[in-house]
Amino acid sequence: MDRRKFMTTAGVGAGAVLAAPHVARAQTISWKMTTAFPPGQPFYSTGPGSLTDFTDRVRAMSSGALDIQVYHAGELVPAFEGFDAVRQGIVEMNGWVSYFGSGKVPAAQFFGAVPFGMSTQGQNAWFYVGDGMDLWNETYEPLGVVAMPVGATGVQMTGWFNKEINSIEDMQGLRMRIPGLAARAYARVGVDVKLLPGGEIFPALERGVIDAAEWVGPAQDKILGLNTAAKYYYTTGWHEPTTVTELAINKARWDSLGSELQAIVSNAAAACNVISHSWAEANNAAALKEFAETGTELRVLPTDVVEALRREMVPVYDELASQDAQFKKVMDNYFAFKEQHDIWAAASEQVWHSQLRDA
Repeated sequence: MDRRKFMTTAGVGAGAVLAAPHVARAQTISWKMTTAFPPGQPFYSTGPGSLTDFTDRVRAMSSGALDIQVYHAGELVPAFEGFDAVRQGIVEMNGWVSYFGSGKVPAAQFFGAVPFGMSTQGQNAWFYVGDGMDLWNETYEPLGVVAMPVGATGVQMTGWFNKEINSIEDMQGLRMRIPGLAARAYARVGVDVKLLPGGEIFPALERGVIDAAEWVGPAQDKILGLNTAAKYYYTTGWHEPTTVTELAINKARWDSLGSELQAIVSNAAAACNVISHSWAEANNAAALKEFAETGTELRVLPTDVVEALRREMVPVYDELASQDAQFKKVMDNYFAFKEQHDIWAAASEQVWHSQLRDA
């Protein structure tokens, strides 16, 4: 067959065989994303699994059809105002932890961090297989927002303290940076609760404006220099067994994307949810070891303090559930799922960790 005739017959001349993906031929869509995190912060702002990693993945997977410009805390709007900017259509996306907006949407806290709740594994199981994602979007529907997880810290540390905590009495009058549902329990045991964005924690702790602060875990805390601002570093992460970075999207703009770009955004977010957790797991040990070698006192929060906080979480949950029907609906679903997941967790990870400790 004549070569020219073959090429025409095969459709190559018309571009059918070598056609680029549909999204690559579309006009570039330019979006803005705000975040609640300072620039240069690994895990949240830069590096594997970060919000900029997410936008890079979307850009690459869409062949540039969706280009998202990231504005970190304070670059476009203040740290905690990005969610409202999404609602108002000022920006298309915001990355933060949902408990930062708990004053307006109490139920949203179950999609961020749940005191005495599930691990990252359990939380993701609830999101992707249970009812978590549906309830998340149901909660935000009246606000014109859709959401999904785009990061996970894993279990967090109790935080940094400028004095030893030996009993619940030592919590009285302590000025502590702590967000979310846990802040309510701390307040009930006498803590003077403060809510500060990440970029303000170090100067407040260093200057004595606060006495203690919780951020994330060793690797992230090291970047903020918190080990140079307080001596005592406590675990356990009762308050945040995992903490989810929320990707909030203006629903009208989301609906305008079409199914292909929506799938790209969803899959890039799911990838970063896993990769960010992996980054934390890979880097926390080295930072913790460095802290121990440079004068940080590593401590475990006393049992009586943990139990007091556990008791105080009961009226916190009950009060919010009595005031907000959506909070109660999400709470009941979450803890019903947790009850089932606990059966497997007790037979698998908990036994494995116990045997590893005793080996």
